[in-house]
Amino acid sequence: MTEHDLEVVDAELVDDADHLPARVEPRPDRRPLVDRHTILYPGQAVPTEADGPRYTEADLRVSEATAERLKKHSKPKNTNKNYRSQRGLFEHWCTEMGRVPRPCTTATYVEYVASLIARDAAPSTISAHMSAIRTWMPDDKKPGTSEARGMLNEYKKEWAKRNRVKKAPAITDAMLRAMVETCDLTHPIGIRDRCALLLGRGALNRRMELADLSLVDVAVDDEFVTLHIQFSKTDQAGAGEHTDIPTDPDPLMDPVAATRDWLGMLHLLGVREGAFLRALTTAGTLQSRAVATERGDYVTGDAVNDWVRGRAHKAALPNWQQITAHGLRRGGAQAIAEAGSDPTKQGRWKAGSAVVKREYLDRAQSRKENPWLLVAEQRRQREQ
Repeated sequence: MTEHDLEVVDAELVDDADHLPARVEPRPDRRPLVDRHTILYPGQAVPTEADGPRYTEADLRVSEATAERLKKHSKPKNTNKNYRSQRGLFEHWCTEMGRVPRPCTTATYVEYVASLIARDAAPSTISAHMSAIRTWMPDDKKPGTSEARGMLNEYKKEWAKRNRVKKAPAITDAMLRAMVETCDLTHPIGIRDRCALLLGRGALNRRMELADLSLVDVAVDDEFVTLHIQFSKTDQAGAGEHTDIPTDPDPLMDPVAATRDWLGMLHLLGVREGAFLRALTTAGTLQSRAVATERGDYVTGDAVNDWVRGRAHKAALPNWQQITAHGLRRGGAQAIAEAGSDPTKQGRWKAGSAVVKREYLDRAQSRKENPWLLVAEQRRQREQ
């Protein structure tokens, strides 16, 4: 290398923007935003990413108050708990099978459903798992459902042949009276249980509708007890519904008298607000809720079931082990249908409910038209 080959240039930094290289602006992304569903009108340009909005952090964040509300109200607490359990089982299965759980492929989704079918799980259980898994996936990476749904539909037919759904027995008028007669009306527990039985029957309550009642949800006058049901299975938005229960001429079976008696007992116990139905000790005092669940003073649906089944046991009903709080709803709806009326509104079913038509209205009509009733009527006429 010679001195002519080497040129040294002395330079110094200058604070002169006019002499700096021009700033290169990023070129807008012109990748087309189309898929097989895109429709372009004549003269319309192909949309690209550059045509879309430019989101900033402000477009993605929510406030602390909104975040808390989302945590509390995104899904019912029982649903969240079940979803966590079902997703955990799916993750464990994927780990054992060497598969990616999230986002999973359609093949993984189908294979997991097939594994649940192979374990002879109930169709409703499998459907719940499918929902828990699919809603866990990012919106743009959810697995396909047609194959899994097809398998499940075929499995439902097999399941129906092998299993009969065991429904809680309907609590008839005679059964209800026998259960109410076991309530000691000189003791707080007896007063509470009588009220729960008669309101559950009169309003065709689901057990959680009873457990969730607050004092402000209950109103009494001389003719009716009015319950405001804040949430129900068919009212997840919480719009709320009112249900009226009329008085009964029989003092023992009168829901108005039963509600007033329980409200009076709550007053003596020092309860002025909050939960309507309370857990009590055997001595009749308020049970300490210091170690209660997140429901606080509100009892659980299982507790309401225990009260109802306990009364069935005390009444020595032959099938007391099978009786649940749902029997109050079934028995009440059945009685209304057999009287020629429709229990839909009283029980807060959706208008035109197929369940009400099939289980209550059609069955009541079928019983009225049973041919053996005509045979018995003709026999009575001949004997007169």
